[in-house]
Amino acid sequence: MKKLFILGITVLMFVLVLTGCQSNAGDVKNPSKQQKGANPTGNITIAGSTSVQPLAEELAGAFADKYPDVRIDVQGGGSSVGVQSAKDGVADIGNSSRDLKDSEKAYNLYEYTIAKDGIAIVINPSNQVDEITSDQIKKIFAGEITNWNDLGGKDAVITVINREEGSGTRGAFEDIVMKDAAFIGSAIIQPSTGAIKQTVSTDPDAIGYISMGSMDSGVKGLMIDGAQPNSDNVLNGSYKISRPFLMLTKDEPQGAVKAFLDFIFSQEGQDIVGQEFIKVK
Repeated sequence: MKKLFILGITVLMFVLVLTGCQSNAGDVKNPSKQQKGANPTGNITIAGSTSVQPLAEELAGAFADKYPDVRIDVQGGGSSVGVQSAKDGVADIGNSSRDLKDSEKAYNLYEYTIAKDGIAIVINPSNQVDEITSDQIKKIFAGEITNWNDLGGKDAVITVINREEGSGTRGAFEDIVMKDAAFIGSAIIQPSTGAIKQTVSTDPDAIGYISMGSMDSGVKGLMIDGAQPNSDNVLNGSYKISRPFLMLTKDEPQGAVKAFLDFIFSQEGQDIVGQEFIKVK
């Protein structure tokens, strides 16, 4: 009897140990249960439009405050660079401040409109001209109007400031304003929104175009066809020079990239967008 009792105890202990091992193995085979609610981690590289860049940097900063295990590197380069970087997988997200061209749509990129923006026509604050028409803008940038006195200003040659080829702002400006007209060849070419602002703010006879969200006291936005360059007028359609801000990915977003895009379209993210640009949600 003593031997049978000892044998029974041994069998019972073996069964209990085996049951415990099976229970632990079940937990290991269910990683989703362990990871539920886990914060995103990893690195995100963003490249492209210099107009989208400041907004992307602000959104990235707010996202990093919530999720410090994600590092986001935001670079410029222009909208064409953003599209190409997304296509080639060089960047996790490509930024564009214009609609995709037909040739670019063939890349089948995932496309997210994170904001809308107007393009402001800016001059030096000392310039007394306050309003012009869309047709006059076209003629200035085509070289058909060359003196400010033709627009009610002083007798001075207009200094035309243009963006470089590949700029999303330039592409949108061409589509909306220039249409079939060519830019004047003598225009000063600048590589970024900031460079145009700097040039216009120091040249009393200069005119250029920049993202509406980048306007500050260093430049003056012209009223176009009776409409001031502001978000309300973009939304109601009276200010017609506007474009989308796009983020593009090569593949369907996963992990940290998806978490970042979800944040942008959240209430918190769109509130950041709405501080200088136009919300999409």
